[in-house]
Amino acid sequence: MLDDISQAVMAREEVLKYLRSSDGERGEQARERIHGYLDELRTTQRYPIYRALQHPLFPILRKIERRPEHIHHVLTAVADGHRIVYASNHKSHTDYLVEPLALDDNGVRPPLIAAGINLFGGPLGLIHRHVTGAIPIRRNTKDPAYLITLKAYVAEMLKKHDLFFYPEGGRSYSGELKPAKTGLIHAALTANCPALVIVPVAIAYDLVLEDHVLARQRVKKSQRPFGRELAELVRYAVGYRSRAFVTFGAPISAAHCDPQSRSDVLQLTRLVSTRIGAQYKVLPTAVFAAAMRPSISRRDLESRIDQIIEELTVKRANLGVTTGRQAVEAAAEPLETRGIVAFERGRFRVRDRSVLRYYARTIEHLLATTGLTH
Repeated sequence: MLDDISQAVMAREEVLKYLRSSDGERGEQARERIHGYLDELRTTQRYPIYRALQHPLFPILRKIERRPEHIHHVLTAVADGHRIVYASNHKSHTDYLVEPLALDDNGVRPPLIAAGINLFGGPLGLIHRHVTGAIPIRRNTKDPAYLITLKAYVAEMLKKHDLFFYPEGGRSYSGELKPAKTGLIHAALTANCPALVIVPVAIAYDLVLEDHVLARQRVKKSQRPFGRELAELVRYAVGYRSRAFVTFGAPISAAHCDPQSRSDVLQLTRLVSTRIGAQYKVLPTAVFAAAMRPSISRRDLESRIDQIIEELTVKRANLGVTTGRQAVEAAAEPLETRGIVAFERGRFRVRDRSVLRYYARTIEHLLATTGLTH
């Protein structure tokens, strides 16, 4: 027997249209495939248990200091009765922990979250499916039955829940912001919620937990088992500490965007992506990496960072550092400890070029002159 959400999905016009015109597939077969995808997508958030999850996760969470910015945008949207879709850049597997908890810390109930299906194996998958309210997403699939079911399911869930998702899809393996995809924004628009707003969210870390793993791949070539990725996270968590800045932007109304207009959806997606990039927190490790040369004196490095900060100030970037000296004082020790740079005989030298470039690329979208490092 179908639950209320599944019944609503099956009754949606786009689903009925697909069932009537499924190419080479009998109606009953198409219906069964959609039912199978609905079973896969079904999720439940148990909020009291969700909050209790912070305790077993404390060994990881205590290493990451949460720094929410401009949370008043969210609090106002909640008070005004808006349905909220949070759209964020994607840096790390820790994003799934840090960003919802930044909301919970401020009295905002965490939304459902769209997460890659690779995170749904074993005990972690049970927690996602039955506690956190995570929706498993098959990225890069072109199966029309799946895409129609996913969009319909998200649209129906938005009638009762807020949603958090990553327009880039997976994590950025190279450091820079990736082009945003339109799929889930389009799905949200088809929910026909008159009070729907999209809140752009930018997350930035002094150090990304899996930076070495991501930087050496740079481009995601295949989906690795999450168990293997988790083992790597544990390895690089030794001695790891970082701040995580979660910056919430002003809500973007979706009231005047026609979900049937591809240009409207694309324009809205680009606007959201631009806002995310503009509010991304510029941290000492990023400007240090962007200014670094293969070998450079501290004075010259500080001078190069000052030039970068001057350019970013003109562009009204969200600066977390104001001088070259401040940046070097804050970034040198953690980058040395991480094995990324070394300070010898009064000069900084690059030890791991791929990881240093990873951090430099995190602010590349804000700089007019790129590709000058290392």
